[in-house]
Amino acid sequence: MARLHPRTELSQESIFAQMSRLAAQHGAINLGQGFPSNPPPSFLLEAARRALGQADQYTPPTGLPRLREAVAADLEVEPTQVIITAGATEALFALAQALYGPGDEVVMLEPYFDVYLPQARLAGAQPVLVPLRLGERWELDLKALAEAITPRTKALLLNHPYNPTGSVFSHAEAEQIVALARRHDLWIVSDEVYDELYFGEPPVPFRTLAPERTFTVGSAGKRLEATGWRIGWIITPPGLAPQVAGMRQWSSFCSAAPLQAAVAEALPIARREGFYQQLRESYRKRKALLEGGLRALGLKTFSPAGTYFLTALLPGVEAEELVKKAGVAAIPGSAFYAKHPAPPGLYRFAFCKTEAEIEQALERLAHYLYRTGAAAHPGPPGLG
Repeated sequence: MARLHPRTELSQESIFAQMSRLAAQHGAINLGQGFPSNPPPSFLLEAARRALGQADQYTPPTGLPRLREAVAADLEVEPTQVIITAGATEALFALAQALYGPGDEVVMLEPYFDVYLPQARLAGAQPVLVPLRLGERWELDLKALAEAITPRTKALLLNHPYNPTGSVFSHAEAEQIVALARRHDLWIVSDEVYDELYFGEPPVPFRTLAPERTFTVGSAGKRLEATGWRIGWIITPPGLAPQVAGMRQWSSFCSAAPLQAAVAEALPIARREGFYQQLRESYRKRKALLEGGLRALGLKTFSPAGTYFLTALLPGVEAEELVKKAGVAAIPGSAFYAKHPAPPGLYRFAFCKTEAEIEQALERLAHYLYRTGAAAHPGPPGLG
């Protein structure tokens, strides 16, 4: 009997979809998958309503021209360097197909975002994983990164700010990474979908340090609280956009035209009206709420410098048990590791939820940990 190709083994249900499905089944608060609970800003929704009936047909594979212009103006590049994609996932897939193939190696960090490994392997390349160090905080091991590069290495695949750890590379670290890429003539694929979600100094875009070899991936969904719209982009080095766009035309050809038009209208409004500053301040409060609550339960947390994710240690707790018995969904650290063992009890929590949801999740965790004795704390609210 005919069989599916073995590559389908790389395409099982992701941990994010799995935990969201379990959360829905068991009525759990979903602090696992990183989609916001708040609605998108009104100026984006109003732009979408205006676009319906006005921009409804195919756009070029490079994207709606006015959206390419809006992204270029926002990121201070040329419109000819911009490709609009069906979300950042397609952007990364198109780059994997365009940049590397059989016999190549792609160096990336561990813990890693889940699409990186299968996309590299589907392109025929071999992922090479370099672990971040975890002490009081997550740290980049530049020596290990340099030692991972071989004559077969084609690219460095980086996430900045970093999902799942919330890390942000310092300017000095970014410069050293660029020096490595130049020394070995490597591409840099910089996944910067959380570029506007930071809590200290703004992250340094790699394209500003190495424009000749950096491909930047961005996301309107992350910036504008509309992850289901699937509007992403690639910023290529000068002259390379047509070839990369030629690769992505074989997947979706183009993303939804009315939503492209809406994002084109919304991006300059977001910048002009200080939307990103407001978003950062909102997330700063929710981060403090979640982090303070977890620490009050006696849990070890690792404060993020960016993204809307927080890592913490819950030793001896299984992810499915957390959903079913505590009523809280989180992503186990093992989902972000393939080569090296995950730190025992590591979990990633998403705080892109309402304050009420975070408070309720903390209350549920308190009751669960009190019942099981899994953490040192005085007991759940109302019991002591």
